[in-house]
Amino acid sequence: MNLAIIPARIGSKRIPKKNIKNFCGSPIISFAIDVAQKSGLFERIIVSTDSEEVSNISKNLGAEVPFLRSSELSDDHTPLVPVINNVINSLGGEACKHENICCIYPCAPLLLPRDLQNSLELMIESKSNSCIPVCEFDSAPQRAFMINDEGKLVWVNPQFKLTRTQDLDKMYHDTGAFAWATKGKWLQGDISDGIAYTIPNSRAIDIDTQQDWDRAELAFKMSLQKK
Repeated sequence: MNLAIIPARIGSKRIPKKNIKNFCGSPIISFAIDVAQKSGLFERIIVSTDSEEVSNISKNLGAEVPFLRSSELSDDHTPLVPVINNVINSLGGEACKHENICCIYPCAPLLLPRDLQNSLELMIESKSNSCIPVCEFDSAPQRAFMINDEGKLVWVNPQFKLTRTQDLDKMYHDTGAFAWATKGKWLQGDISDGIAYTIPNSRAIDIDTQQDWDRAELAFKMSLQKK
């Protein structure tokens, strides 16, 4: 059986209470819980949070919150893997039932049930221990600049100054929406070498700022119009 874990701490400096903020009429975490439910893949959907408020909202939406996360695992610098492993370890022997575990980010309202279904199928068929959703960079990162202290542009990769964009290799980045891995792979501490599952750029918005939030709401409303 499969387990879904949604990490949703209450603290967020750039967008206060981001994980439960109203997104197009509903707490944004509701979309993560809903897509997990609609995928039909999971025996359990667990929210890992340090907040009673997030816990109550999540339980009302049909998720489980078997415990509150410690403050040590809830600050701005805590990586994802220790949070997932905290849930696995807290489940004890119950965790043995779940071979494949999916971390679903709480701010991924454009995620679809088929993304979870197809990515798990890809991971199993490829005999990989993890699967990471990625999308192509909008522009070639090989031709990136930095700005120095004098305000001048500095090439990051000067060897590509004269290279046409179409001649450069395609590069990809994590969408920040979800990640699959076997229980053993999570516990090893690094899932980043898994098989890639590609998502269209139009649905790959990592919400970190208010500008990202506004763009995601616009994309979500446009997706409803197409149905």
